[in-house]
Amino acid sequence: MEYDIALIDEAVLALLAAFSTDSGNTWKGYDFGVTTRLHEQGLIEDPVNKNKSLWLTPEGLERGRQIAERLFAQKN
Repeated sequence: MEYDIALIDEAVLALLAAFSTDSGNTWKGYDFGVTTRLHEQGLIEDPVNKNKSLWLTPEGLERGRQIAERLFAQKN
């Protein structure tokens, strides 16, 4: 599956703007509490560790790929 990079860029920009201050300041390490919520739903392994990577569970990987295809698939 090929993704439309412009759609991904827009989605990330929208999230950064949604969680920024009125002056446009946002912390690049802030994950909006997403990793905790995804872990609680069983979609990623425990994010509280020293690793720089996150591991998706099999369910999380499948669901994530379905969502990515729906949101970011290139329309030919």
